[in-house]
Amino acid sequence: MNQHKQSPIIPPKLHHATFLTLELDEMVRWYGLVCGLYPVHYAESAAWLTNDEANHRIALIKHPAVHAPVDKPTSAGLHHTAFEYGSFDQWLDNYERLRDHGVTPFMCLDHGITMSLYYADPEGNGVEIQFDCFGDWAVSKEWIWASREFAENPIGEWFDPDKLLEARAQGLSQDEIHEGARAGKYRPDDPPADILLPEVY
Repeated sequence: MNQHKQSPIIPPKLHHATFLTLELDEMVRWYGLVCGLYPVHYAESAAWLTNDEANHRIALIKHPAVHAPVDKPTSAGLHHTAFEYGSFDQWLDNYERLRDHGVTPFMCLDHGITMSLYYADPEGNGVEIQFDCFGDWAVSKEWIWASREFAENPIGEWFDPDKLLEARAQGLSQDEIHEGARAGKYRPDDPPADILLPEVY
């Protein structure tokens, strides 16, 4: 059967993600700090947040039947949502801003297509903050499809973002830092054991 016959003629675009929450106010504050998401509508039991022209990108629902997850880091389901900066400097400046607010990533990976910082929100949901290393989705899409490098190591290389800040301060360019990260030059002293989310509850 023709695979294309099974797909919509015009595919829909991803619009938003919705989370059930026990800590509505804390989640609204956190997504505001980390991703610049502000409430379009904020009620006692729900909030709809956006950081662009969309009516909302994240919805948070506090329902009386919701309970804390059991063994969330190793349960099947969504691992993370992701937000993208348009440049390396914006991305790294945001890391520094959040660090100064006491918000730090639980893992940092150069995937080849992106350099990515992974945070855990107050309820242990993963949030990736990334930038596209190629600066062009068409090019990065081609690279992830055709690259032997990605096929052999799709997870990528660990890095310490404070070491990236030091490299930038020394005058290294985005491309030089990316190349160094891919080569393992900025590995953390104690890299994570794996990509599992941290336990919150």
